[in-house]
Amino acid sequence: MLKLTWSQVAAWRVRRHHLDQRVPAERMLAVAGRLCGLHAQVLSSAMLSLWTRVGGLERGAVQHALWEDRTLVKTWAMRGTLHLLPTSELPLWHAALSTSRRYRKPGLWRRFGLTLDELDGLTRAIGAALDDCVMTREELAQKVGQITGSKNFAAKLAYGSWGTILKPAAMSGQLCFGPSIGQRVRFTKPGSWVAAVGPPIDPEAATLAVTRRFLSAYGPATCHDLARWWGGCGIVTARQWIAALGEKVSSVDVDGVQAWMLAGDAREARELSPQRSVRLIPAFDQYVIGASGHAEHLLPGGLRSRVYRPQGWISPVLLVNGFMRGVWRHDVKGSRVEVVIEPFVTVPGWVRSAAAQEADRLAMFLGGNLQLSWKD
Repeated sequence: MLKLTWSQVAAWRVRRHHLDQRVPAERMLAVAGRLCGLHAQVLSSAMLSLWTRVGGLERGAVQHALWEDRTLVKTWAMRGTLHLLPTSELPLWHAALSTSRRYRKPGLWRRFGLTLDELDGLTRAIGAALDDCVMTREELAQKVGQITGSKNFAAKLAYGSWGTILKPAAMSGQLCFGPSIGQRVRFTKPGSWVAAVGPPIDPEAATLAVTRRFLSAYGPATCHDLARWWGGCGIVTARQWIAALGEKVSSVDVDGVQAWMLAGDAREARELSPQRSVRLIPAFDQYVIGASGHAEHLLPGGLRSRVYRPQGWISPVLLVNGFMRGVWRHDVKGSRVEVVIEPFVTVPGWVRSAAAQEADRLAMFLGGNLQLSWKD
């Protein structure tokens, strides 16, 4: 079994995540695809996840891609969380997500007063209502009520849990986000919002493709890592997905922990020469989310709670050679961009200098003047 250290793993992941060297702005969508989408619970964090990997990124590039070019789509995906996905890859993700059992638990829907059959009917009605339309939630509830003849369905859509009742429609390709009007969120149907991007994909083939993509960006990973990231399968299913890749995957030993990588990636990681890298990666960044199951190997001891916080909040991280060496925050106050960096450990001068350069890039990106401070 090939053996790797966590330093080798971190160096390989940094390269795969484009955190060692930024790529040109025209590759923005390719970066989003490489990361298996961008976590978008906070849209500004998704924007900064691209900023830290893409050189020459314009401040409005993500919004332009979402609402004008429509080359990115905002929808609920892995773990039932909001993601930005490349439009060209929607058939793959919808096919894979259609296998998820996360929202097929009768007990969940009993709390909403729905059976699974009623939920399926409601989901179909949502898709029909949104076809060729962009609607607020209130408008969608009214239209679904008209389609189904059910005031009960309309009321559940209008007043139920904000996202839960809509997520099955999103994960089956019946719903995505459209441009908001002020603070009013609107929804539409992917099939009418974006141009046709290809025929449907077989769900089993899609789950294999997603497993390869996950390992390509977040390997070496255990079955637990894959199940945690996907959020809609158990350990047994994750183990089956990895096993189905056959000789395309290799078992590796990472400081005594058995994990899986794509075979070619494992050889690359073993031979890779680590290079210095420093990045200020934002809240909810994919690099940190992907490491949530084994973060203790990439963090100083006892500091997990500084990064992985309650209610699913993921802190912005000072990343040094792929290791989480601190947290940071920023605030825009008029023409001033205040950045505060809190290292977990004493960092050498070259790290402070590189982090200061990153902070200066951030201020320029946000259109302000940098005010940097360190909270040692």
